[in-house]
Amino acid sequence: MDIRKVKKLIELLEESGIAEIEIKEGEEAVRISRMPTRQMVTYAAAAAAPAPVAAAPAAAAAIPATASGGTPAAPARRANEHVVAAPMVGTFYASATPGAKPFVEIGTEVKEGQVLCIIEAMKMMNQIESDKSGKITAIMATNGDPVEFGQPLFVIE
Repeated sequence: MDIRKVKKLIELLEESGIAEIEIKEGEEAVRISRMPTRQMVTYAAAAAAPAPVAAAPAAAAAIPATASGGTPAAPARRANEHVVAAPMVGTFYASATPGAKPFVEIGTEVKEGQVLCIIEAMKMMNQIESDKSGKITAIMATNGDPVEFGQPLFVIE
């Protein structure tokens, strides 16, 4: 499936107000969703899909243990903490351009809808927005790190 078709589908979704759409073309499938806690854009060949899908939960579970400089992640979160997870697989960027000030730092007060980071996926820069207002208490990815779907990126208190 051509990337231009995917971009056009995204535009149509935004214009129409539909929450989610899935298109299959031969062995390829595209699913686009407006849901804030789910993967925003998925593109996978049907033949290649089973292996990455099976490996993703194991990889996502292993990453938080070393994401903060090799120290184990906290075993449990407090009740007032909210984790912002990666909605897609890609490369994590803390700022809009190299050398620029990060969108957020630990201690930053954020509002719902505020940009927290960028995840580059398929040569597209996707702004990841906060789905809750509060204070950033942890950043669990480093600039330039590859991230997996569902991997914890930020903790908001």
